[in-house]
Amino acid sequence: MGLSIGIDVGGTKIAGGVVDDSGRIISRVRRPSPADDAEAIVQEVIAIARELADSYDAQSIGIGAAGFVSKDRRTILFAPNIAWRDEPLADRVEEALNLPVVVENDANAAAWGEFTYGVGANANSIVFITLGTGVGGGIIIDGQLLRGSNGFAGEIGHLNLIMDGIKCGCGSRGCWEQYSSGTALVRMAREAATADPERARTLLDLAGGNPAKITGRAVTQAARMGCRVSRKAFDQVGRYIGFALADLVSILDPDMFVLAGGLSEAGSLIRNPAEESFMDQQVGRDYRPTIPIVTAKLGNDAGMIGAADLARRAFATTR
Repeated sequence: MGLSIGIDVGGTKIAGGVVDDSGRIISRVRRPSPADDAEAIVQEVIAIARELADSYDAQSIGIGAAGFVSKDRRTILFAPNIAWRDEPLADRVEEALNLPVVVENDANAAAWGEFTYGVGANANSIVFITLGTGVGGGIIIDGQLLRGSNGFAGEIGHLNLIMDGIKCGCGSRGCWEQYSSGTALVRMAREAATADPERARTLLDLAGGNPAKITGRAVTQAARMGCRVSRKAFDQVGRYIGFALADLVSILDPDMFVLAGGLSEAGSLIRNPAEESFMDQQVGRDYRPTIPIVTAKLGNDAGMIGAADLARRAFATTR
């Protein structure tokens, strides 16, 4: 089906690549994202796409970006971390490059990449969860990306986990991402280190003695060194992950859960408590097949690869 360009638009960087039909990135470009300037971001996306298209005979362009994408995959209706509101991105890039364009939510694009070329390649249905600054996700059921009636499905980070819980950036309270993100891990570790600095000595040493300077990387390093405060923070976050997955398995019944994002790189530190909590909370667990919780394979390339493949498939019969 030929080559396709995938572009992953983030709040801090824009990454683009030429992807072949085996999911291999054969050329890539990465530039800073001018996130506070809507027009500048559009022009940067066009410039990256043009640079790649000038060097390779790509047949289509797929763009992944955080936010609400219209049902027809043409318009970014709302992007929380980018200054886009009702931005007709597909039309503008098509006009500039004369190539067909698909726009998709970035987590959906990453989920599709992992499903097609990553750990989900032999699965039929997966739930993909990104554990980073927040919690995002993408859902593939029976080989189809679940987008919903308006194109907004898959925003699992805003499942209401705790009634009247911690206030979320979305305006609600108790959202899952307030309890299972990298941000949540750091918040829990900082609170514990402030309350009991002696037990958190290893962690505080890594942060120069200042709880406010504790980072996710430091919590992971300290946990691997045996720090009880850091391990407890991972256990708390993992339990909330498992709790939410138990709800999702009752609703979606996937073949597997795929954890991605920076927090997933902690491996067994996060996966073990998540698995234990998940098994404890499942309804009818003695009568269900084991649903594995696995770590994603494609890393930061998943969004590029997925967006390119979605565009390739969308226009395979029209070119």
